Amino acid sequence: MRDRIVEELGDLPRSRFLVYLMGPYEAFDAERALADIDPDAVPESVDFGTLIGSDHELDRDEAALDLLLSVRDHLRTTAGVNAFLAIDVDVPLSEMDAATQSIAFARASNAVAYVVPAVGDNLGVGIEVGSVLEALFDEETADHRRERVMFVHESGVRSAMIAAVRDRWEARIYSYENRRDLTRQLRLFVRDLIRKERTGDVPRLD
Repeated sequence: MRDRIVEELGDLPRSRFLVYLMGPYEAFDAERALADIDPDAVPESVDFGTLIGSDHELDRDEAALDLLLSVRDHLRTTAGVNAFLAIDVDVPLSEMDAATQSIAFARASNAVAYVVPAVGDNLGVGIEVGSVLEALFDEETADHRRERVMFVHESGVRSAMIAAVRDRWEARIYSYENRRDLTRQLRLFVRDLIRKERTGDVPRLD
């Protein structure tokens, strides 16, 4: 899967350093993912409330996707890493369902970042978080994988899902105030992982 992703995304200074960005956007098929995973393995997910605001006059789905695209492009241009969304990799649902794709992309990536803005309905994110983290951390390499996962949510967002991420999987959780703060935190997270791979603190994937 790593080779397939790199081939589709193209050349960058750090083409083999894959950063899988996850978050709520219109293309996510929540009903399909929910049907394909064990509901007992998914933490409770609740409505985050009304939209706090966005940088553009877009509806909720467009604002969320616009944020993820902006973060992806920022990481690609400033850090030179192959940041991508699930919609950037052409894997037909007839070949692999959405939930299985998310797990495969996460396992193939050097870093996985969940971005949760205050957009209202984040059921899809809750489903993805539960299924992917269960798959990643239920392995012998779980400790090393925790180093590669970041969960960052907009300030003011509260849910049982966030508590589960912290308590059940001991994943790192951060909050951000605005888009600039978000991109800064993600850039630092990626740069720290690059350094840890170089020094051997985190095993290289290739």
